[in-house]
Amino acid sequence: MFIGTWWSLLPPIVAIILALLTKEVYISLFAGSALGALFIAGFHPWKAFDILYNTVIDSVDFSILMFMILLGMIVMLMQESGGTRAYGEWATKKLKSKRSSMIATSLLGVLIFVDDYFNCLTVGSVMRPVTDKYKVSRAKLAYLIDATAAPVCIIAPISSWAAAVNSYVPKGSHMSGFQMFVSTIPFNLYALLTLYMVFFTSIGQFDFGLMEQHELNAAKGDLFTYGAEEFKTSDEKVDPTEGGKYAKGKVYDLIVPMLVMIGTSIAAMIWTGHLNGGTNLIENFANCSSSESLVFAGLVTVGFLLLFYLPRRIIGFKDFMNSVPEGGKLMMPAILILTLAWTLKGITDQMGIGDFVKNVVKLNNGIALFIPAIIFLIAIFIAFSSGTSWGTFAILVPIVVNMFKENDPTMMIISVSAVLAGAVCGDHISPISDTTIMSSSGAQSNHINHVKTQVQYAMVVVAICVPGYLLAGLLTKVLHMGYTPTAVLTLILSFIIETIVLLMIRRRSQTTA
Repeated sequence: MFIGTWWSLLPPIVAIILALLTKEVYISLFAGSALGALFIAGFHPWKAFDILYNTVIDSVDFSILMFMILLGMIVMLMQESGGTRAYGEWATKKLKSKRSSMIATSLLGVLIFVDDYFNCLTVGSVMRPVTDKYKVSRAKLAYLIDATAAPVCIIAPISSWAAAVNSYVPKGSHMSGFQMFVSTIPFNLYALLTLYMVFFTSIGQFDFGLMEQHELNAAKGDLFTYGAEEFKTSDEKVDPTEGGKYAKGKVYDLIVPMLVMIGTSIAAMIWTGHLNGGTNLIENFANCSSSESLVFAGLVTVGFLLLFYLPRRIIGFKDFMNSVPEGGKLMMPAILILTLAWTLKGITDQMGIGDFVKNVVKLNNGIALFIPAIIFLIAIFIAFSSGTSWGTFAILVPIVVNMFKENDPTMMIISVSAVLAGAVCGDHISPISDTTIMSSSGAQSNHINHVKTQVQYAMVVVAICVPGYLLAGLLTKVLHMGYTPTAVLTLILSFIIETIVLLMIRRRSQTTA
């Protein structure tokens, strides 16, 4: 009765509604998971517990948890050494305003394109002292991090996301997974328009909706607004402006370890891709094990810090070792939420949410064939409900590719782009998404604050993407334009519409101020 039907949507919907109503994400995720387990077990208590227990074990990605703990250690060590303090002082001298601090945060997010997890946690730890100084609210910092994480990774050919999309393209397609991924970039409207919005609002220094209120509160000194006691405690324990007992660190004591981590991550991805059968750089990234590579890079960086700090007496051995468990504690809120979110996804998988969506899409083949906007909205719904963009890729990309087969390659590319864009959007606005959770953690922002403020910004972009995909379908199917003119016209008109909308929002914001 419950498997493979609309009932499979109920557990994530319950979790999302409870999270928004109670502002308690832990109990909300657990409630959704427990409800799903009861459905699967036919409301038999012990069977439901057994299903829930085994789903936790099977669903948790321990490599990602290991990477988060290692990254927490690295962040703590850089703070204790005084490297974060030195960077904050240097950045404060170079970045003279709130505008420049937000632009610098966004640029750093764009530059770290290898992996969204790495992006979310790194950008927050590096830029938080600077944005705090210029009174950027933690909700706004979380948005800047989140909006330059997945949207950058989904248009970067060399990233763990590109590798994931490559793997979901069915064998026998007329183009390789990598070729298809590159072809989708100009039509990935949500990612491109989101990045444009980030820089437009940062340069123009205006906000709207709930974010505007958060920024007004931050200007008065309240960076959190409410509900971030766990992060306030973390800040009190480890104040990045103070450093540890030695606090002799220089700017390069933060920059060099980050370069080591990025370089090691890329090298490890290339190597694991080679071990998995890759014969060139592109295939290596397509076949890489990103999570294993990130853990390796984290271990190498911790070892590097040991050799980099101790001989120079930047930090004492005892302080170094104390930073290891403290770094793990720093990541515990995010780790707990991630574990519960993965469990909920595992439960919905067992309830057959993928089969239900496949049947719905097949019933609407005639519509979806001509209107990529429908596929975009379906992808948003799936990613929002499940909290995963990669799972949405896995469900919809093969369906869309097979839907078009060899008869209309341009329409296939547009529709696959709509899947990728919708998946990133749904993941972006979902309170149970792992990247949304990590962005909150990286910014040390209250999670529900981040979700509520980001949804309003995302909806503006969605409202522009829908007519954009309608236009792309019209140009291709009715006017019979090819790939290049369709991409150029769609992008130009979408950017023009977004510019007009943002200028109108800015004028209204200035009028009401």
